[in-house]
Amino acid sequence: MSRANDVRPVLVTGGAGFVGSNLAHRLLGAKVPVLLFDNLSRPGVEHNLQWLKDAHPRGLQVQLADIRDADAVADAVARCSRVFHFAAQVAVTTSLTDPREDFTINALGTLNVLEAVRAQASPPPVFMTSTNKVYGELDDVALVLRANQYRPVSEAVAAHGISETRPLDFHSPYGCSKGTADQYVRDYARSYGLKTVVFRMSCIYGQRQFGTEDQGWVAHFLMRARDGQAITLYGDGHQVRDILYIDDLVDAFLAADQAIDRIAGQAFNIGGGPGNVISLLDLIDAIERLSGARPPVERQAWRTGDQRYYVSDTRRFQQAVGWQPRIDTASGIARLHKWLSVQPRSVARRHAPLELAGAATPHSARRSSCSPAS
Repeated sequence: MSRANDVRPVLVTGGAGFVGSNLAHRLLGAKVPVLLFDNLSRPGVEHNLQWLKDAHPRGLQVQLADIRDADAVADAVARCSRVFHFAAQVAVTTSLTDPREDFTINALGTLNVLEAVRAQASPPPVFMTSTNKVYGELDDVALVLRANQYRPVSEAVAAHGISETRPLDFHSPYGCSKGTADQYVRDYARSYGLKTVVFRMSCIYGQRQFGTEDQGWVAHFLMRARDGQAITLYGDGHQVRDILYIDDLVDAFLAADQAIDRIAGQAFNIGGGPGNVISLLDLIDAIERLSGARPPVERQAWRTGDQRYYVSDTRRFQQAVGWQPRIDTASGIARLHKWLSVQPRSVARRHAPLELAGAATPHSARRSSCSPAS
């Protein structure tokens, strides 16, 4: 990281979550101190925190607090050299159940971070994870069905994916709250001169992820199959995403930090790109190949705001920093399958509630520590 002679820790909000714990692990392994900020309200993230403590007995600081606590956020920011802001409520269904809580976590929590950064004499750079949901349902993108996948009729979209020139179209309370945060982060670069970068992420997967249908669906499918439980497909199963392995995402974060003076104020689409495209049914097929048995499947209706097709056009970020994904879809899924196979099932089950399809989830389980990855 570009932190010459700066011994202050890197702040990772939501640092006990899937993305946060992987970034913290990489930084700590490079002898970069980390201040992990988390309220540990997402069930099971305490296991990620303990893993980090065991792996890195030195260099890790922990502040147990809520991103909605402006004073706690200000205290953390004042001590840091960089801010990676991942703390969020990440589920569309949860946002529909309790849009006010979704807003206060995603929008107000982000504003707390930005105001704390702005108050510093030398404001640290801010890297924030947004979501592909800021582009809405993309229902104007004409699609055709080929084998198990929806594919764009447009050759340009099929070749490159959805770019940052796409108009924003917030859909669902989750899309609105994350979109609000996304735009605040960009505007604080314009209005106040802060060095900020927004990552509009597609589906992220990998180790330390214990997913649900709404967040971490690749891990969720693998876990359900491992435990002999049925996998629920919402819609027809042909919907397509580009998936990005967590190690490649961490590489992107670190590359952005190195290039912050060139890319500040910008938003980038980040995902596996057209080379790492998979549908829900494709993943079912992959699980059958890995496990030797096809998992049982149940069908449910389409969910609000679900995109039939989303693939990230990552060319702007690649050109800006020289980054590109290294881990292909088949290899990444096999890695995650192997990692999940040795995890205690009691831990995994706490991360994978079954009552998602529009059902209410307790408040204590909804304040996610993870970044959006669906």
